[in-house]
Amino acid sequence: MSSYPQTAAKTSGDAPHRFDPNFTQSVIDAMGPKTDPRLRFVMSSLIRHLHDFTREVELTVDEWMAGVKFINLIGQTSTATRNEAHRMSDVLGLESLVDEIAHKHINESGEEPTSSSILGPFWSPNAPFRELGGSIIQDGVPPNGQPTLMHGVITDLDTKNPIPGAVIDIWQASANGKYDFQDPENQTPNNLRGKFRCNEKGEYWFYCLKPTAYSLPTDGAAGELFRALDRHPMRPAHIHLMMTAEGYKPVTTQLYPRDDPYVTNDTVFAVKDDLLIDFHPREGDPNAILDLEYNVRLAPREGKTAPMDGISRL
Repeated sequence: MSSYPQTAAKTSGDAPHRFDPNFTQSVIDAMGPKTDPRLRFVMSSLIRHLHDFTREVELTVDEWMAGVKFINLIGQTSTATRNEAHRMSDVLGLESLVDEIAHKHINESGEEPTSSSILGPFWSPNAPFRELGGSIIQDGVPPNGQPTLMHGVITDLDTKNPIPGAVIDIWQASANGKYDFQDPENQTPNNLRGKFRCNEKGEYWFYCLKPTAYSLPTDGAAGELFRALDRHPMRPAHIHLMMTAEGYKPVTTQLYPRDDPYVTNDTVFAVKDDLLIDFHPREGDPNAILDLEYNVRLAPREGKTAPMDGISRL
């Protein structure tokens, strides 16, 4: 029990509190006057929710210690190329929820920019700029790979005009379900990654692969959670995209083949209906057997488009 003075505080039903009613506030009040105001707000709410949860389930000592060991396992699983804490945020739906809060924008006409989705742990700042119309398949088409011409136009949400010079950054797993730095035996650095700058008409086009569904690693903390909760580890096939242009809010998203069996139960809860896409046969192109058109709408940073009322960024 707390060493702070205890009162005979009552609940709304005049029953005495089962646990010390002053303890949580005493922990919050331990923050000093130099604490950043936003940090104070966030931590106060976190402490209250954490304490309320602990009281609600009446967490046992053994359960608490199991949680401590699990958090340690997250750190022990992480490496220079594997961010297990990021993955845990994904499989618990936290990153998808943060994404929803941070990117819920709408303009006065009621139209929305291209939907965002989670960044995930595999983005790299080192992806090279490639020539418009080039290919990100730098190591050749892998077995079972389906080369695809992806193309579209990036436009202004409000004016509908194209955005010349907008940049589209793409990355994806290979046909074996692995990203370049996970797969040094089969892939060179920056394979299936690249940035492309739109032409004066806001158009982009390049060659990539139709994506493949894959399992998240199950040999660490996330795998322990999957087994404990009887959950599968599969991500639907997807292509990662990040679109940027000067004066516009950037969009990070993922595209999913509509026919993938895991789009209805993505293990990181990132699929949205308007991010489902269709691939079509492509004829007469020696570099691709499939065609994918995807147009992008970016919202201006200023002007009509603004965060929805009551929503703020962390």
